[in-house]
Amino acid sequence: MQEVALKIKNVKKTFGDFTALEGIDLEIMKGELVCFLGPSGCGKTTLLRVIAGLEECDKGEILQYGKPITHLPPAKRDYGIVFQSYALFPNLTVAKNISYGLKKQEFPKKEIKRKVKELLALVGLEGSEEKYPSELSGGQQQRVAFARAIATNPALLLLDEPLSALDARVREHLRQEIRELQKNIGVTTIMVTHDQEEALSIADKIVVMNHGTIEQIGTPLEIYHRPNSLFVADFVGKINLIEGLHVGNGIFECGKLRLEAKVGENTPTKEGKLLVRPEDIKLSPEPATCENILEGDVLKVTFLGSFCRLEMSIKGLLEDRLIVDVSHKNLLKHAIGEGSLLKIGIASEDLCYLGA
Repeated sequence: MQEVALKIKNVKKTFGDFTALEGIDLEIMKGELVCFLGPSGCGKTTLLRVIAGLEECDKGEILQYGKPITHLPPAKRDYGIVFQSYALFPNLTVAKNISYGLKKQEFPKKEIKRKVKELLALVGLEGSEEKYPSELSGGQQQRVAFARAIATNPALLLLDEPLSALDARVREHLRQEIRELQKNIGVTTIMVTHDQEEALSIADKIVVMNHGTIEQIGTPLEIYHRPNSLFVADFVGKINLIEGLHVGNGIFECGKLRLEAKVGENTPTKEGKLLVRPEDIKLSPEPATCENILEGDVLKVTFLGSFCRLEMSIKGLLEDRLIVDVSHKNLLKHAIGEGSLLKIGIASEDLCYLGA
């Protein structure tokens, strides 16, 4: 059975009349990489700061490996932290930046030198001991900040939007490096991000937050394919929403069409919303593979690099517009352009019921 590294119980935090966190309950297991994901102002950074002891919660309890740390000062908590701004000491060399925490803990000089060399090799910056932060790129500075954060072998690593100051290409490369490093050293990690792609690509578990509360906790696949609210569905990825009346047995009346979706036994017979991702809609489907066959006109084709996005007008639907993502190969194969008449299919398992 996995050990609970961090347990957060009914945490609340206010700033004057503003409630930043309300009733936060969360368990993080040893060795997990967990992403706090949400828009600006949702409370994710505040929650990270409360865990770090940089803010004190008004109510609730935080336990690290069963030990209460709710009211401990930051220095008494066992974590390393990496900030968006790197927060390196500009007047200290790379080696001195990395060894700062080790010196505070009075490690022997030989051990410090060995550790710094080992960490620089780990983050791919061998031989950079005597350089200053100003001589490094943004990505290299963030590697140094990461090395400094893990130098003392903390039980918990906190990452506060560590990649948002970097350009897209460096960010994509570095997030995979961070994931590999995290797996190699096995440190329990919490990363704050507003970037859904970042969270989906590296997290073991995602905590989606909104207005100071947790909307959903799950694996990247669960969050993406089985969102439990309209907010989560809309925030994580592109969606199509179809209004419909559930008449029983997973059959929905949607305008003039009847669509079949896989739903739970206790799904009520009432109006609700069906969600389908644009990439799950199939072209020229076989009835054996898709329970729902629809037809419509292509209104717009947008080239988006690795795929093309179609905007379609669907016959018989109340909200008669659907977004369909297709490969370039399929675009050419079916000779699709604006004004094309297309038959599309949606498998029942790809329609997610979100309720009213």
